[in-house]
Amino acid sequence: MVSSIVKSTSDLTRIDRAHFRNYSESALQFEVVYYVLTLDFNRYMDIQQEINLAILREFRRLGVDFAFPTRPLYLAQQTFGEKRNLA
Repeated sequence: MVSSIVKSTSDLTRIDRAHFRNYSESALQFEVVYYVLTLDFNRYMDIQQEINLAILREFRRLGVDFAFPTRPLYLAQQTFGEKRNLA
C-alpha cells in the first residue's frame, strides 16, 4: 500500500523499500525509504505532506484506527508560602 502511494504521488518520487520492521510495546514499526528528486524544499515538503495524507486517507478507508499516546501528569499541591526544594 505505502509503496504504491509513494509511486503514484509524483513523478519526482522513487521508492527504495517498505518493510514491516518490528513490534514494539505500543506500535507496529514500519520502515519506508524513498527519495524525492527535487532541490526545491517547498516542493519536497508538498510531496512529503501529500504522501502522509494519502497514507492516512487509505488507513481511514480501510477502517484502521490509531491509539494516541497519553501520559498522566500528577501535580502536587503546594500551600501558599511553602518553599520546595527542587534539587
